[in-house]
Amino acid sequence: MTASTLPGNGSSLAVGTWMVTLRGLKKVLRSPQIIALGMVQSVAFLLIFRYVFGGAIGTGGMRYVDYMVPGLLTVTGLFAGIGAASAAAEDLKEGFFDRLRSLPMPRTAVIAGQVISETARVTWILAITTGLAFATGFRTHAGWGSALAALGLCALFGFAFVWVFVTLGLLSGSPQAAQGFGFLALPLSFVSSAYVPVETMPRWLQAFAEHQPVTVMIDAVRAVTQGGAAETLLGHSTGHYVARALIWTAAIIGVFGTIAVTRFRRP
Repeated sequence: MTASTLPGNGSSLAVGTWMVTLRGLKKVLRSPQIIALGMVQSVAFLLIFRYVFGGAIGTGGMRYVDYMVPGLLTVTGLFAGIGAASAAAEDLKEGFFDRLRSLPMPRTAVIAGQVISETARVTWILAITTGLAFATGFRTHAGWGSALAALGLCALFGFAFVWVFVTLGLLSGSPQAAQGFGFLALPLSFVSSAYVPVETMPRWLQAFAEHQPVTVMIDAVRAVTQGGAAETLLGHSTGHYVARALIWTAAIIGVFGTIAVTRFRRP
């Protein structure tokens, strides 16, 4: 990407974002193993919890596969975004971001383009995992529209955490350190309602598990896909959980988006 590729001396935010996004998408397409690794992890979790652990976990009358898949999809969006941390750190270390700073384009466009391209990768992995989930017996009980709405929520949540991981990549200083920071997602994913009801956890752990953002989004996706059965199990309406999930998502994007852009603007 050079100055000659930009439309004049003041590239718009939209054009600059699109150019960085396109570069990120091409980079992913040239390294298909990045997508393959994310899919292998999601499929492994799906099969293990569906066929190995599922028969031993009670979920209050709901079929375990219907309980587990909304959690799995939410966590998939989280884990698939981890690669954004090392990608951002690598671009920073190799001087790609320094070259972009010298071009007449908004600084926000650079980070936004990076986030959008990573989110496209996350969404693709989510779509494949959703198809496999239906193949293993998962069913929605509120119509196909609910399945699309749930996928949209998971993609939005993945978008929010891509901002988190890009920020960690910019702050880490190296791709190796960034990859290590990414595994901070582990406690958020497992200390949640993804695979087991929060009520089965020790009391001292329940407060964190119930109110942390991953559980909030999982409950929203579960309520959207399972309708009345999930509302009975969870205790509130679908709108209640979706509203909480959107508030958490907006807060994550606002906080980490601000940090990422601020860090990028500082040489």
